[in-house]
Amino acid sequence: MKFKVIIISVAVALIIVVAALIFRGMGNKDNAETPIVTEEVEEAPVEDPEAYSNFEESKTEAEAVNPSGILAEYGYVSSYGMPREEEGDKVRSYLTGKLVDSSYGKRRPIAIMLNNIKEAQPMSGTSMADVFYECVVEGGLTRMMGIFENYDALDKIGSVRSCRNYFVYYALEFDSIYCHYGQSAYAMPLLEMDFVDNLSGLAMEGDTVYYRTNDRTPPHNAYASAKGIAKGIEIKGYDENYSPDYKGKFTFANDGDVITPSAAGAYDAVHVEPGYLINKPWFDYNPEDGKYYRFEYDEPQIDVEDNTQLAVDNIVLQYSAWEKVDENGYLAFDCHSGGKMTYISHGKAVDGSWQRFDGDTGAVRYFDTEKNEIVFNQGKTWILIIQDSTADKVVVR
Repeated sequence: MKFKVIIISVAVALIIVVAALIFRGMGNKDNAETPIVTEEVEEAPVEDPEAYSNFEESKTEAEAVNPSGILAEYGYVSSYGMPREEEGDKVRSYLTGKLVDSSYGKRRPIAIMLNNIKEAQPMSGTSMADVFYECVVEGGLTRMMGIFENYDALDKIGSVRSCRNYFVYYALEFDSIYCHYGQSAYAMPLLEMDFVDNLSGLAMEGDTVYYRTNDRTPPHNAYASAKGIAKGIEIKGYDENYSPDYKGKFTFANDGDVITPSAAGAYDAVHVEPGYLINKPWFDYNPEDGKYYRFEYDEPQIDVEDNTQLAVDNIVLQYSAWEKVDENGYLAFDCHSGGKMTYISHGKAVDGSWQRFDGDTGAVRYFDTEKNEIVFNQGKTWILIIQDSTADKVVVR
């Protein structure tokens, strides 16, 4: 009798699994070309659950700052904590400094983890990102994160990869909604904090936000769409508007102003290599349009959807203390206590420092050697997180 009960139980379990798979395949027809799969092949067991928190707690963050106490370069006033300019149906963008349509300029941006290995090139939708972050993950590979303000027309963004703790802190600098497909086990405690709004491919909203294509093999074929992201935000009940406490990240030049870094010690910067060992990226400056064009894996890095080479107006080399937290190669980066930085724009570079204000939900601000806040040129920015021990591999000339 006991044997018969076991057989029946197994049969019922199989029926439930099959039914679940059928239901899963029926969902999200607008986006899915092939069914979502839930593997996170790179995730390894946690060797020391306290590894990340111990590293993070060892770093001290900058003290709260009075906005009136921050001086900016070239006679500018720091934007820290200041109200944004509005003009009719437009508002000054937190991401680019330009006047943009209020319909998306007042809306929280999205921060999407992007797959930057060679097999995942070229990416989709990346030409619409306003800010890029790039940082090394385990194995010497880099992963990118795009911060998008106006993404409503995008049907394909990605491919999307998994979370690492430090990228969450970078996303929080923009009060953004963080989008990722899975995560390292170390990231779970941070993702569960009430100040982190995220959309995960492995959560209940995953099938709605993300879909897989059949042109690449998993895990390199997961993409997000604007429609799916909007529905995911609705499912999770996240506030779409910026927090009233958000103070911004950059101080931008005024309309019509083009600032060439000229503080003490400024030097030429028409070619930039961050020194990453696997993708070996670099940027070349084009004086005709004032932009830095991105290359990696020995060729231009493009957005396949519009065949546009990625290009930005500003580059930041942000040097950070770091630590390998286990034998699987997982890394921790200092996102709080500050360090050295280099700001690059319009063919020139200037060295300085970075500091994070207001804790986990605040933002890093950038300063020259005279402690004046850097004034960024309006436009797009690429922030390259550099391990402080590999500074000698960076090339700026």
